[in-house]
Amino acid sequence: MTDRPTGGPAISIAWECLSNFTRDDAFTAQLTLRNDGQHAIAPGWTLYFNTCRKILPETVSAGFRAAHLNGDLFSLELPDGGPWLPGQEYVVVYDSLHWAISVTDAPLGFYLLDAAGNAVDLGDPQIAPFVRPEQRHRMRGDLLPTADAAWRFEQNAALSLLDGDAVGRITPRPRTASFDTRRCQLGQSTPIDGDAALDNETAFLGALLAALPQGRAGARIALETDSGLAPEAYLLEIAPDRVLVRGASAHGVFNGLQSLAQLMAPDGTLPCGKVEDAPRFAYRGMMLDVARHFSSVDTVLRLLDCMASYKLNRFHFHLTDDEGWRLAIAALPELTEVGARRGVPAPGEPPCLPPSFGSGPDTGSPAGSGFYTADEFIAILRHAQRLHIEVVPEFNMPGHARAAVEAMRVRHARLAAAGDVAGADAYLLSDPLDVSAYESVQLWHDNVMCIALPSVDRFIDTVVAEVAALYRTAGVPLRVLHTGGDEVPPGAWLGSPACQARMRAHGWVEARQLRDDFQARCRAILARHGIAFSGWEETALTSSPDSAGYGEDVYVWNNGWGSGQEDCANRLANAGYEVVLSNAASLYFDFAYAKHPQEPGYYWAGFVDAREPFGMVPLDAPLLPAHDTMGRAPGAAQVAALAPLDAAGRQRIKGMQGQLWGENARSRERVEYLALPRMIGLAERAWSPDPGWTSPGDLARDWNEFANRLGQHALPRLDRLPQPWGYRLPPPGAVIEEDVLHANIALPGLAVHYTLDGSEPGAHSPRYMAPVALQGSRTVKLASLDTRGRASRIVTLNLEQP
Repeated sequence: MTDRPTGGPAISIAWECLSNFTRDDAFTAQLTLRNDGQHAIAPGWTLYFNTCRKILPETVSAGFRAAHLNGDLFSLELPDGGPWLPGQEYVVVYDSLHWAISVTDAPLGFYLLDAAGNAVDLGDPQIAPFVRPEQRHRMRGDLLPTADAAWRFEQNAALSLLDGDAVGRITPRPRTASFDTRRCQLGQSTPIDGDAALDNETAFLGALLAALPQGRAGARIALETDSGLAPEAYLLEIAPDRVLVRGASAHGVFNGLQSLAQLMAPDGTLPCGKVEDAPRFAYRGMMLDVARHFSSVDTVLRLLDCMASYKLNRFHFHLTDDEGWRLAIAALPELTEVGARRGVPAPGEPPCLPPSFGSGPDTGSPAGSGFYTADEFIAILRHAQRLHIEVVPEFNMPGHARAAVEAMRVRHARLAAAGDVAGADAYLLSDPLDVSAYESVQLWHDNVMCIALPSVDRFIDTVVAEVAALYRTAGVPLRVLHTGGDEVPPGAWLGSPACQARMRAHGWVEARQLRDDFQARCRAILARHGIAFSGWEETALTSSPDSAGYGEDVYVWNNGWGSGQEDCANRLANAGYEVVLSNAASLYFDFAYAKHPQEPGYYWAGFVDAREPFGMVPLDAPLLPAHDTMGRAPGAAQVAALAPLDAAGRQRIKGMQGQLWGENARSRERVEYLALPRMIGLAERAWSPDPGWTSPGDLARDWNEFANRLGQHALPRLDRLPQPWGYRLPPPGAVIEEDVLHANIALPGLAVHYTLDGSEPGAHSPRYMAPVALQGSRTVKLASLDTRGRASRIVTLNLEQP
């Protein structure tokens, strides 16, 4: 049950998925509600909660009434009930669309509004285990097995622990690297030779050396530039008395220093040798969504530091969405006063957005509420610039815009009430007379801007002008702005008199033409500020040929089997667009790592482990998973029908980007868990040379080496940081055969510890090195541990009593 609230009624809540086999595309669930307080709760209460699974109200238990309010916010009432007595328990059964196979599918963020209008935070429910087939499979045709200990053991069986000489020392793998048995010794006093143009790199190297012991260091380090090298390329030469880092530019030198840092032991010793390296793709990006759940400045800076360590060079900053606007705009303070706060306002508090994704009623909740001040945003820009990372801000429009739309409604109401009608209309983003009926993928009914209003253009221009000014203050160029443009629901604008009037005035008959016009206006606004236009794939797919933005950056995401867009990236690149591969089936890092009930994350396009981004072959094969989300392999005819890249299209694949959407990123710990180690797999494939795989065996061989590189080098190095990363530790695979425990791990080099007495495994427990005789033990527990003793999810194997 939930933790007791500090004040008001004490209500415990339990939730269980009863069955996903109820009927097609629906599951049955059960809520158990109990008044654990000492006092009765007066009639007239309403329970609120968030769920990504839409409840079918006609299926709710008799006497109760459920309603979908907006987005993922739902309510539950007992309209004709009497007082809710102490100890009294209600059991509510209902059906919801789709399925529930993990903790992510459960409702979250419960709160009670009593008859007097007081909100009581009840937190998250106790979620019953998913143990039966009808709870672990989405439907009877779900062919994907649960990723339990036995499944993991089978998956890990092809991996082996490699000797150190067989494991690369630098990630991403460089073009060429050779080392000998000689050693170079660095220390705090090692001299650095570099000109003024490399002051930033000299300071970065100085900070690395400052963490070393004060012992004798006989070498010098030279930093140089050579414009004859390829962009971002570097040369690293290490001799006992001298280290040379030469780059095409300061950025190339910085990349070389990142490799140097990975080679450096904690005591400052380096292997002598030579590294020559350059990136495969110019664009190597990571997107962080801070709109759904806010991430602190410190969380963002830590992510930027980690990106730089693996030579990623674009930070796509998803600052706005339906559930939050996260950047202060001085000209429009309502954007953060309203759009950066979620919850139930207390008496006297200004309006805000409703709770989403379990953020609860507290408007001060750090996950649901928060924004970056101008000074904080400038600090992020400057930090990224020092790391040679370009920040690409995203302001999502015309859909996914409810935070802005609602904030401007509040502004309009305030000014209209004061008699300033012209001022009220100046930035309005919605048509007050709009009766359009639609529902977005995230279940919103009012999240699309009315793109026929002149005030929308004024709003965009004002925001762009202020963002450009922030970049100028930071001393950072703003080259491109991402405009979103995805998932505008069908039906938007059809009931808006303003939109219909504009369509009639121009002789347009399709909403697509209205949107083409909007995108052309956005391009013109950005061009006036010297900024390029970019967006998700819909900004290209919804355009008519005569209004297409050929040459613009398009981020292609929806490539899962059944989407109808499986070869979208190839088709757009062939048509003339610059494509950034953002494939959901391989590069959505908000997805669950595996099909396991305790693994957080969505999975609508599949499950994404570190192997998925590592195993992408962007130019030489269809950008598709081996099977659809239910485990069915595509037919040969389906694959043959996909458009290949032509010669020009291959040149227009700019690179790759990982997406960390924020719906389930409720804390810094969760952000780091979801990001790593997948982000390192992305970096490997975006930077390193084309691996030239011609068979599954080639991929398996290289994956084994990369998995060893993670387990033996990359992840332990993250453990040594002053503030170590909370990356995901894979739970061990394990089976018991003839009373003998057999175990393995997905990332060889990570330690596996176990217990046979039912206690929790830790660093104090025996380390698994070889099969273990159980000697009568009936309960085995295992976990993988990092070098600090932090444990993965505990794996428990229970043997039946003889």
